Amino acid sequence: MIRIVLAEDQQLLLGALGSLLDLEDDMEVAGKANNGQDVIGLVEELNPDVCIMDIEMPIKSGLDAAEMLKDHPCKVIMLTTFARPGYFERARAANVAGYLLKDNPSEELANSIRLIMKGQKIYAPELIDLAFAEPNPLTERETEVMRLVTEGKSSKDIAKTLFLSNGTVRNYISIILDKLDVKNRIEAIDKFKEKGWFK
Repeated sequence: MIRIVLAEDQQLLLGALGSLLDLEDDMEVAGKANNGQDVIGLVEELNPDVCIMDIEMPIKSGLDAAEMLKDHPCKVIMLTTFARPGYFERARAANVAGYLLKDNPSEELANSIRLIMKGQKIYAPELIDLAFAEPNPLTERETEVMRLVTEGKSSKDIAKTLFLSNGTVRNYISIILDKLDVKNRIEAIDKFKEKGWFK
């Protein structure tokens, strides 16, 4: 019997997923959590074979939880609506056994779980294409500035946060807009999110 722990912050989806997997003869849902923090405790307590997690959850994201469970024998599967290269990169670095998209049929999930239990890694085909998508053109410092821009901070606030002068921040923003080939901050935020460069 394959023992599974589920983590999903949408109650309806958590219940539906649990019921579907319980219908499989060789699977049982041993525990459910609705945030990344609780799922870590559940995995440590219940020692399941598989842990299936959403990525965007409160308290701790599924990726944070996967990184913390990296050395646990339980096989981690990310189940998400987000096919973003930045997320996929982090998931692979955390050594997840599977990265699947929520819009796949439920029998495909059950089959993927069985294959993962046999030692395979299963990644949604859409993600393989993304893995070869263009890399983030910004340096680490520019990405840091970009993150603060996304939080709606002014150049003055960014300068204060990063201990830089106003002029230096304006230079960074000008370089960022140039590298991303956009006209303003809003377009830069949209492009950065769409490309999945926020990790």
